[in-house]
Amino acid sequence: MTGKFVFSHPTGNANVRAAANGLAQSGQLAAFHTAIAAFPGSWLDRLGAVGPLAELRRRSFEPALAPFTHTWPWREAGRLLAGRTGWEALVRPETGAFSVDAVYQSLDRRVATGLGQAAKAGATGVYAYEDGAAGAFRAAKNLGLKCYYDLPIGYWRAAQRLLAPERERWPAWAPTLVGFGDSAAKLGRKDEELRLADRIFVASRFTADTLRDYPGPLAPVEIIPYGFPPVGETRIYTAHPGRVLKLLFVGGLSQRKGVANLFAAVAALAPHIELTVVGHKSSDACPALDAALARHRWIPSLPHADILHLMRAHDVLAFPSLFEGFGLVITEAMSQGTPVITTDRTAGPDLIEHGHNGWLVEAGSTEALQAALAELLHRPEAVARAGRAAQESARRRPWAVYGHELAVALAQ
Repeated sequence: MTGKFVFSHPTGNANVRAAANGLAQSGQLAAFHTAIAAFPGSWLDRLGAVGPLAELRRRSFEPALAPFTHTWPWREAGRLLAGRTGWEALVRPETGAFSVDAVYQSLDRRVATGLGQAAKAGATGVYAYEDGAAGAFRAAKNLGLKCYYDLPIGYWRAAQRLLAPERERWPAWAPTLVGFGDSAAKLGRKDEELRLADRIFVASRFTADTLRDYPGPLAPVEIIPYGFPPVGETRIYTAHPGRVLKLLFVGGLSQRKGVANLFAAVAALAPHIELTVVGHKSSDACPALDAALARHRWIPSLPHADILHLMRAHDVLAFPSLFEGFGLVITEAMSQGTPVITTDRTAGPDLIEHGHNGWLVEAGSTEALQAALAELLHRPEAVARAGRAAQESARRRPWAVYGHELAVALAQ
């Protein structure tokens, strides 16, 4: 008999939407718990048309999910409000009353409280995400329900092992490596979630590999890469010999994303590369980052539709991340016909055939990144060829394929 799953995530990003839709379409969704949910024509959807409340439309879901959806908006609403009004103490990681941690744990407690009733109604398992699963998994074990765990980014012990050397390699950029501040309690919850899981789902081979650092036995791990957004229109490529290469980076401005390597590689090839950077600074106490941004076009934030448009206006996306569970900007750029240079510590190896629909370089190697960019300066025709191939890859794997594959895996 096919199982029925209580599915939980506070914010409902693209992969969560696809997963929930896949479960609903396969008849496996018992309930969907999230913080804020807007459905077409609802009062929240209409409020999202007001400029300052546009964030609400980013929480839109398919109408088919409405009968299954349960919301718990208070912490998340407080987080959004505090973020806009500058009340930093309220959103400070772990300690803030409206921090991301508080949002995840609040929803987790809510799901745990309702699992008994869900089990009586026929639920057989709970599917939850990193940092928001411990309470629900404990309750599930007491009720005899199965625990399905989604790890969207690499395991924390592997992150510390791989990123700690960056502090010595790039000391001026060390302030941007802010992921080492998690408390022992938070890291302990992450390990507890993994220990309680009956199955673990990840979106890339790299994420699966990081779980080798877990100090104990683990449940089976299944790799299901995310899907691509809708493919953009056929584009005209303008890269040619002698023309400046228009390079784009989108992501958090941290050395976890390899930004020091990126700026160094571009500097070595100046003035033949024009770099645009989109993303928030991870730290305001990094003079090296400030100096690098001053030399290039920097856009702190853009709406998603504008980012897709900007991708189409650039030749290549560089995403030299040193630790990434997937890297949605990779699939977004490819869907727009913008080929990607990325590393072996992203979903790149799952999506990109080197030299065909993009390029893969060694993580942390400025030399490898510089060589890839130099090759495109010498062979600009490769941009158009790889861009068209990238778009074809995107056509073959829309988000619905990811949702279907996850539903099939859970049905097994």
